[in-house]
This record gives sequence, structure tokens and C-alpha cells, in this order.
Amino acid sequence: MAIGSALSVGLIGLKAFIIQIQAFISPGLPYFSIIGLPDTSLSEARERVKSACQASGFSWPQTRVTVNMSPASMPKRGASHDLAIAASVLCAAGVVPNDALEDTVVLGEVNLDGTVLPINGLLPIMLHAVDRGVRRIIVPAGNEEEAELVPGLGVSTVRHVGELIELLGGQAKYRIADERQPTADTAEETPLTGGIGDMGEVIGQEQTKWAMQVAAAGRHHLLMTGPPGSGKTMLASRMPSIMCPLTAQEQLEVASVRSLCGTLPHYGITDMPPFEAPHHTASTASLVGGGSGIAMPGSITRAHRGILFMDEAPEFSARALQTLREPLESGYVALSRTKGTTYYPASFQLVMAANPCPCGYAYGTGERCVCRERDRVRYFARLSGPILDRIDIQVEALPVSHITDGGGEHGRSSREMQMEVMQARQTAQERFRGQGWSCNAQASGPWMRANTSAKALDLADKALTSGRLSLRGVDRALRLAWTLADLAGRTSPGTDEMLQGIALRARMS
Repeated sequence: MAIGSALSVGLIGLKAFIIQIQAFISPGLPYFSIIGLPDTSLSEARERVKSACQASGFSWPQTRVTVNMSPASMPKRGASHDLAIAASVLCAAGVVPNDALEDTVVLGEVNLDGTVLPINGLLPIMLHAVDRGVRRIIVPAGNEEEAELVPGLGVSTVRHVGELIELLGGQAKYRIADERQPTADTAEETPLTGGIGDMGEVIGQEQTKWAMQVAAAGRHHLLMTGPPGSGKTMLASRMPSIMCPLTAQEQLEVASVRSLCGTLPHYGITDMPPFEAPHHTASTASLVGGGSGIAMPGSITRAHRGILFMDEAPEFSARALQTLREPLESGYVALSRTKGTTYYPASFQLVMAANPCPCGYAYGTGERCVCRERDRVRYFARLSGPILDRIDIQVEALPVSHITDGGGEHGRSSREMQMEVMQARQTAQERFRGQGWSCNAQASGPWMRANTSAKALDLADKALTSGRLSLRGVDRALRLAWTLADLAGRTSPGTDEMLQGIALRARMS
């Protein structure tokens, strides 16, 4: 009996788990089977692995070859296990020593000619391997830059199955036809994910900029309404430039999501918060994630620790908008499919932009508006009450009347605004050190009511009694008041901050 073993790592969402792969070469008619809940792409590894091994000079056994992937109860997917399957068969056949793969994770997709292709999701896999005490990992050469991001792990790269055989102490005969190294697939970049502009480039809109600074300081959700051409999209695309830089842990979280999506080579490890701007025709699955078998991340997961910008928000389908409700509260999304439930992080800041009506000109006197009253009501009613109730700041972006209204050399730069945001966030972190919160948006209602002055609370109570705010709206107005106090350098909010918080919260009421 000949058994060879190798280690690989599987992913269910961003949750990784070690897979032990055992190959058994036994007497019988020639047959190659893979068991252990493989999906379709993994079942097809039989032909890829067999051809790749033969392209390395290995004579495939003319007997029965069985590969088991354990734990058998966990679903396995994708072609990233090809190289580990090949390694286990080569070990069982005696081509490489039995102890050559001890405590070593092997990852990579193989081509029919034996070349090893890069994979997606390597970063979360390597972080899990480090936590499990794995000493060495073998990855495709196309993933070398990503593999270098994780310290404390011995990394070897291979371009061909023949190189793997030689690395493990065996002998191979192979030829690499093309010296150019493949790279992992990257998603096409959307226009709004390019270079982040500066707030100083935006003419006018000082009130809206101030509201965005408050949103960035406290991680509050924001809705901007205004006619076309008033600068809503331009402002939203620059919001990451005034937000706090990502911490080291947050950078790894964002990079892990991008690695799984195949976009990490484009971004690298960066402290700039991500910015996602799905089109208003986006489906529900593209927002929250989807796919058969195990669901893949959607826009709200790609916006984790950053901004999810929904331009023309009332044009999104009602179903797509309703899917935001639970992630806004919980900070994660759960996607259930036939093969299990996948959890993805979704702690994002929601920024919405909307016209005041279908034609966009129902502002001021409204003399340019050509919409009927019922059309205006129906248009904005698509943003349902439960969604609007979760938006902390609602601000109106009116048209700029003069091109000299700020901007250029006179507007505040993103760096100036960011420094104030960082100072305010640091104040909040020191205040909440014993609570486990990092910003005002996470503070609980009981804590805020217990630590806010009676005069400020009285203003909030009057807004609740008059129906201007809901009970949830009161808590969100309190959070805004605390953020305003942090920006003003005050230890707690007074009546001025409370009035401003109510005004920002209830502007659309």
C-alpha cells in the first residue's frame, strides 16, 4: 500500500481551514478519483493533475489512484488545491521523499503543460497558516509579491510541477515554454476607484464638506440631496482622503477581501480606506454577494472599512436597498447557500446621493421642475423609512452660484480636514478605551444618555415628542453631538452641538 500526504488550505468566505490530502495508489484498473466533497472545478483537477505530472516526466500509475481530502464534511472548491493533489500523488509514487512535505502547505492551480498558475485568496490562507503554526508554504511564482506580505513563514515559489519535484528532492524532466509569469486575475477598475482627488479641488459646497468631515470623524452614514451638477459625486469620491488611515489590522482585513476577489495585486497593502460605487442597476447579488455553492463577496464586503457610495440612490431597486438594513446594524453579511452559510465582513460607511425629484430641479422655488407631485413623492419614497432612519446625516447640496466660491487655492485641503478628523477620532478612542468602541457611531444609547448634559438631553426629548426624531434618531443625533464636540475640542456636547446634531439628523424630516 502506497499513501502520500500533503497539506492545503480551503476557504469558506474568509474563514480558512487546513485540508489534509492523502493519495492512495492501489492495485486495480486505471482510475483516478477525488473524494471529500469537491466541487465541479476541483473534480476536474483529475485531468489537470494527471497531464501536468506527465509533463514533468512522471509516468502516471496504470492502477487505481484515490485522493481523499479531509475533513470530508467541509466543502472544497476551486483549483487552488491542484498542486497539493499532485504533490500527494508524487509522494505516494515515491517520486519525492515521504517527509519532504511535512508541515508544508502547497497551493496552486496547474495547467495541462505542468505550469503553475496563481490563485486568489492567498493572504487569508497564509494568515491562517501562520496562526496554525505551519512552518513552510509553497505557492505559485505569480503570487510571490502577495506571499511576501506575511512574515514568519518560509515561502517557496514554483513555476512548474517539475520545479516542485526538484524542490522536494526528486528528479524531473520538463520545459517551461514561456518565461513570462502569469499574474492573478484582477477585477476591472471602475472610474471612481482610481486616484483619490483632493477636497480643495471642489468649488464651494462648504456646508456639505463640513457635514462630510463630521461623518468621517464619527463614521456616520450620510445622504446628500441636490440637483444634477452640484458636486455630490465629486465630493463622495474624495471622502476617503479625509478619513482616518486604516490601522494595521484593518489593512489586513481589507487586503484579505481584495485577495479573495483577485484585486490585491492592483491595490497592494494600503492605509487608504476602500471606495466602492456600484451602478444603480446593480442586482441584489452583486451588492451582498452571490454565486452557486459558496457565495462570493459583493460590493458591501469590498467596501469593508471604507465607503459604499450609492449614486442616484432612489434609482436602486427597493429589494437592493432593503438588503443594506441588516449589514448597517451588524457589520457583516450572512449568505446561505446549499453548501452552507458564508459570513463576510461588511463594516462600511454608507454615503448616498440623490436628486430631489426625477428631473432633478425640485429645489429652491422649484420653478424649473417639470415633475408631477405624485412622481416626486414616488421617486423619493423608494428610500424607505427604515433606510433613512439609519442615515445619520442628511444634507442638501445646493448649486454653486459663483466659480469663485472657494475651491482651488481657497478651499480647505483634504490633509487639513483629515488632521482634524484624526484628532477627533483619537479623542473618541481615548474616551471609549474601556468600552471597546473606536468611534462615536458605535457608542450605545444608554452610555450617551448617561454622559450627556441634562440641557442637551432636554432638546433631544423635545425633538422626540414633536415627532421630528424617532427613538433611533435620538440616539443617532446624540452620537452626532458627541462627534461635533470632539471636532470642537470639547469634553462633552452642549446645547449648540445638540442643536446641530438634530439639524443634521432631521434635515429631511
